[in-house]
Amino acid sequence: MTRRIQFRSRPTTRDLRHELFHALGLQGRPPGQPIEFDRTLRGALEETHVLVCDEAQWLSKMCFEYLRYLWDDIGSDLTIVFTGGDGCFEMLQSEPMLESRVYAWQEIDPMPLEEVLTVIAAFHPVWADADPDLISMCDHEAAHGNFRAWAKITHHLTVGMKESGCAGVDEDLLRWAYSKLRHRRVA
Repeated sequence: MTRRIQFRSRPTTRDLRHELFHALGLQGRPPGQPIEFDRTLRGALEETHVLVCDEAQWLSKMCFEYLRYLWDDIGSDLTIVFTGGDGCFEMLQSEPMLESRVYAWQEIDPMPLEEVLTVIAAFHPVWADADPDLISMCDHEAAHGNFRAWAKITHHLTVGMKESGCAGVDEDLLRWAYSKLRHRRVA
């Protein structure tokens, strides 16, 4: 079974225990004492689970150690997938005991234009009938094959369409939508 957990900024080990308790669908109230809590979680993890930790760069060293402890348990059948944005790779590599247990590193490259045209048209109804030239223009000027950028643009676009009463994607509305993206200034 795959479970996805996402954390607020800088969770504690206590936060991690509670997130796992709820993500695993455990019944009742979470145990009050850490040793009881650990026993409960380890028991639940004897079944096969894939744990996807999003925004892993926010985890503290203690949280990484706790996940390693759960993964190392001989009774556990746990796979952990760490995902995140800026700083995630560096954070994972900075923990030698964790880094030595990583079986595969995967960086997600930007989508090439051919993939963008296929994926984005299927991503949201607003793109289904959009002119492929507009999608290409947007990718070239703003999204650069980055799915997260496409999600933001889509959000702004749908808000703009609703506010303007526009029924479809046009160049002006599209440029307005991606003008809402944060742009880094290079010094």
